[in-house]
Amino acid sequence: MNNTSVTLLCDTDFSCAFQQSYLRRFYSLRLRSTNHRSSTRKIRSASAMEQKVRQMQNFFGLRETGILDSNTMDVMKKPRCGVPDVDNYSFYPYHPKWKNRTISYKIAKYTPDLSREDVERSFRLALKMWSDAAPLNFVKVIHGKADIVLSFAHRAHGDFSPFDGPGGVLAHAFQPGEGMGGDVHFDEDETWTTGGALSISFSLFAVAAHELGHSLGLTHSRDPSAVMFPSYRHQSSKQYTLSTDDVLGIQRLYGEEHILFSMKYFLNKKN
Repeated sequence: MNNTSVTLLCDTDFSCAFQQSYLRRFYSLRLRSTNHRSSTRKIRSASAMEQKVRQMQNFFGLRETGILDSNTMDVMKKPRCGVPDVDNYSFYPYHPKWKNRTISYKIAKYTPDLSREDVERSFRLALKMWSDAAPLNFVKVIHGKADIVLSFAHRAHGDFSPFDGPGGVLAHAFQPGEGMGGDVHFDEDETWTTGGALSISFSLFAVAAHELGHSLGLTHSRDPSAVMFPSYRHQSSKQYTLSTDDVLGIQRLYGEEHILFSMKYFLNKKN
């Protein structure tokens, strides 16, 4: 691929800045500053971008063309999690996990989109998905410190990962650890619901289930059926279950909840 093909595909309803920002955020794209006199730098930048486009296409199971074709752009435009898709030195370098199996959580700030009861229920159901698969116990606290702090925020909110307004990044979470470790931030510019069936709204339960997986130490999955797949997908809470990849991931970190659960789970997957 040459630089012209990238440039032509950047001249769409989304500017080239959008694609570069996406690849920087989720695939560690690094572009050196260019000027009109340096054709060598332009070629190197195009080559680096092509490599990252291929990496993204590989992750999402797309045809690896290295070109920002329509299928690739469709994936880029989908609402998603703000955590990178590829290993990054600042995300999960040593497969961190909580040392204790009893993990505390606190809701620091609620969204006005839902009642407090609906917010709490959404988080409780999301946590239960993970505790059903692994020997984890989640305890809600009202005051004082908590391992996992959940909150809603607009744009820049003090963690060097500002939100981007409606659509785009819906939420992000941090790996287990001290300080901000384990915390989950939801974009308050989104419309949060208990169902998320409307195209302009998102299920708090579904997004929380994904982000809390990060809070427990899981990275993104390439399996489109997995809770840990980076792009948002709406399903009702009754349909929303952990995939085999999700279960294996959480049990690799914390062990099995009990043998009976694992046997029932994998038997149901086969039937």
